[in-house]
Amino acid sequence: MARKSKLTQVAERVGAAVGRADRTAHKVAKAGVVAKAELEAISKQVDALKRQLQKTTKRLKHALK
Repeated sequence: MARKSKLTQVAERVGAAVGRADRTAHKVAKAGVVAKAELEAISKQVDALKRQLQKTTKRLKHALK
């Protein structure tokens, strides 16, 4: 079997490095999407709690009159 040239060896290393970087980029992007979804869910919960607090405050003020 013929030996690989230095150029082929370097090309393999570069390709492997690009592959690793691409895989890491995909992982980061996926984590970003998950974080965004979680943030939206938390935001909805905060809005619901805010509305609940407003209702409770209104009822309390009415009861104290």
